[in-house]
Amino acid sequence: MTSIISIDLVFYLIGVIVMLVAGMTLRDASNPKRYTTAAFWFLFGSSFLFGDLMIMYLGKPMTYRVVGLIVLLIAGIAGANLLGAGTRSDDGAAERKKSAERLGNKLFIPALAVPVITVFLTLFGKELTIAGVHFLDQKNLTLTSLALACIGAIAIGQRITGSSPVVAIRESRRLVDAIGWALILPQMLAMLGGVFVAAKTGTSIQAIVNLFVDPQSRFALVTIYCLSMAAFTMIMGNAFAAFPVMTAGIALPFLILQHHGSPAPIVAIGMFAGYCGTLMTPMAANFNIVPAALLELKDKYQVIKIQIPTALCVLACNIFLMYFLAFP
Repeated sequence: MTSIISIDLVFYLIGVIVMLVAGMTLRDASNPKRYTTAAFWFLFGSSFLFGDLMIMYLGKPMTYRVVGLIVLLIAGIAGANLLGAGTRSDDGAAERKKSAERLGNKLFIPALAVPVITVFLTLFGKELTIAGVHFLDQKNLTLTSLALACIGAIAIGQRITGSSPVVAIRESRRLVDAIGWALILPQMLAMLGGVFVAAKTGTSIQAIVNLFVDPQSRFALVTIYCLSMAAFTMIMGNAFAAFPVMTAGIALPFLILQHHGSPAPIVAIGMFAGYCGTLMTPMAANFNIVPAALLELKDKYQVIKIQIPTALCVLACNIFLMYFLAFP
């Protein structure tokens, strides 16, 4: 055992919570699509909860095929619009409002505790050992820290409100119903990013740039790199997934090696250009679709529409910043 709190335990916890959500959904008669919705979350949670068991008994090749089939089934359920949401009773609305007025700003403490605890454990988690064994998984320090921070935030919220952990699970299920399939989009896009890297997409992009852009034109290369980071992020929904592909295909061979640009400002500003794409795409569900769902906006793309002008202005600034700051 290399750590007490390993990433495997975090995955098991996620799987248990998702399975509880699936069970609650199955019992919710107010959800017209409760069977298919419960099946969706059961399939999603099974990869977290039973992944190691499948590898142990089926082997990696067969497990990969099973998980691939699960992904296809999940996509099919979501694509066929078979996800539904239950109706929330307003019986306790007055009580919830009264409780919120009584607690006031104390309600923000659990939310603020998550980043505070995560940063603290990330910075000092390497020093936490028990009998010579690391307390947190050193290879996944941030993720295990985040998991403990969320558990701590639930405990703090329970202490402040006087409620039980069951309430947290019920509210989780309500949020899951409100967000729907978009909740798992980041994980699916991360998997897609891995596929692009394994397929050496960066090499293909380098060949395309050689065909259509003058390699001696520094400004053209900077513009193409920043625009490509934003565009590919819009497709992937995540700048971290777009970064290795576009940096390997454009920034490294042309801007850094050929034009001798400084790597630090190039990659930093390039990542910032990718974030501009994040503001303009529904694929970035965490930033754009989830807030619209939580705020119950009539137009689920309203957040994106408001952000587009700012994103385009910042993207243009990034192009000029990289051009003037990254080269001697």
